[in-house]
Amino acid sequence: MPFIIDGHNLLWSIEESREWGNEAGLCRAVSGYLKAVGETGEIIFDGAGPKDKSGFDNIANLEVFFAGPGKDADTVIEDKIRVDTAPRRLVVVSSDRRLRKAARTRDATVIKSEVFWEKLRKELSKKKTTKEPAGKRDGLTESETKRWLEFFGIEQ
Repeated sequence: MPFIIDGHNLLWSIEESREWGNEAGLCRAVSGYLKAVGETGEIIFDGAGPKDKSGFDNIANLEVFFAGPGKDADTVIEDKIRVDTAPRRLVVVSSDRRLRKAARTRDATVIKSEVFWEKLRKELSKKKTTKEPAGKRDGLTESETKRWLEFFGIEQ
């Protein structure tokens, strides 16, 4: 399910907003979450955003948009919901009543910003276990050991 996220609504609704600092920090956190759950999304912020947008480079699974000078994200998000060809697949993240109503009108899933943030924090705090290669426990075979000793010029 693709996510459409009201950026400033999410940023200002979380208690740890100082921890993430700004829009770019928030986008990195959301990107990590979307990657972990295998989803993609768009985050839309009010206004033109910072002059230097290099902080938004290399953000996976998340497209970052700014509504434009003097414009609000709510209108952009409403338009995205309205023109989506499969609105039932959308997940709209916002605590804004206007956006939640627009999403429900098109049968999209709605998640309040605070609830989404809790899901994000829980997912990102999970320890990811990686499987160790068998060779790590088993060690080198006799032939591998011989090749390495030859490579380094070490005689037995």
